[in-house]
Amino acid sequence: MRTISMIGTAGIIVATLTAAVFSQERPITIRVGTVLDGKGGVQRNTNIVVQGSKIARLDPKVDVPTYDLRKLTIMPGMIDVHVHPVSHFGPDGRLAAESRSPASDALYSMENLHLYLMAGFTTVQSVGDPSDVNLREALERGIIPGPRLLTAIQALNERSGTPAQIRDTVRRLKSQHADLIKIFASASIRDGGKQTMTQEQLDAACGEAKAQGLRTMVHAHSPESIKASIRAGCGEIEHGVFADDEVLKLMADRGVYFDPNIGVVLQNYMRNKSHYLGIGNYTEEGFAYMEKGIALNSVMIKKALATPGLKMVMGTDANAGAAGRNADELIARVKEGGQKPMDAIISTTSLSAKSLNMDTIIGSIAPGMEADIIGVEGDPATDITALTRVAFVMKGGKVYKQ
Repeated sequence: MRTISMIGTAGIIVATLTAAVFSQERPITIRVGTVLDGKGGVQRNTNIVVQGSKIARLDPKVDVPTYDLRKLTIMPGMIDVHVHPVSHFGPDGRLAAESRSPASDALYSMENLHLYLMAGFTTVQSVGDPSDVNLREALERGIIPGPRLLTAIQALNERSGTPAQIRDTVRRLKSQHADLIKIFASASIRDGGKQTMTQEQLDAACGEAKAQGLRTMVHAHSPESIKASIRAGCGEIEHGVFADDEVLKLMADRGVYFDPNIGVVLQNYMRNKSHYLGIGNYTEEGFAYMEKGIALNSVMIKKALATPGLKMVMGTDANAGAAGRNADELIARVKEGGQKPMDAIISTTSLSAKSLNMDTIIGSIAPGMEADIIGVEGDPATDITALTRVAFVMKGGKVYKQ
């Protein structure tokens, strides 16, 4: 009986291992007519061979593809470096300014994450919320569909304490596996955007983050808050509605990334005004500031694009109502700012990946990279609106939309 039992068990193990090896060794092949590699390069008439979660090779000689996507333009999955997946409208249609329950927050976040993925965004960065930690782990385990998620867990601001207390908070966030430190150096545009954190606070936040090997992202609208953040050694500036030529050049000279958020966040607030008005600082005065901010952004983006060497990444600050419209940011940069479509594509693929220190993993179509691959109807290199027509989504070798 013992022998039979051992043989039976061995047979189950062998069968299981054989099935696992077979599933791992069977590649997925995607026949493509046009591939934008995410770094400005274009390839024609080839096949992308995917093994497991990674791109194995590009091979024009594959005979029978798994997917024939020659009618689409293929490119890396897009990256949004600034989202708020937990932000949502509640059952009453109004902004859910307070948590109803952890379970409710998680479900709304999952809905937003699904919308990001279906829009072709295979990696997003939340900046941030404590609930992101469990979501990040669930996404990594593959038990819920969604993009790769990075998180700041919580943000620092002028109320975060003394420089010593701020350093303690940064170390705590490091221990909780935060991917970055998010900092509010200025007030919201609804409150005028003036500098709020002191130089000493910023020095502590960005200095300790660097010591801990963490990236920093700073909400800063005014030239003063941007300069103070750069002096502190912070790595990325968000928004910059009032950014002038001096601070734009300073960012370029110091190699600081810039994420201007000109095409989604303010437009989303105006489009959904009735869902926000009367909650917190979403007042009539605040909406007037935001409406002016749209016009100011139109001027600022032209200055930013004219600044030599400025590294402009792609983020939306997508809040409640904006999930799935992330590519509108790129359309605005091209149509209003005059950015070249290929530069816009690079900003949301390889350049954003580099800003996340993940450019050897995601952001381009090349052997050894994660198989984050999307297909869009049309050619975004000539018509940037094609990025809103996503017909195929693969993340980590798994197809989510076809």
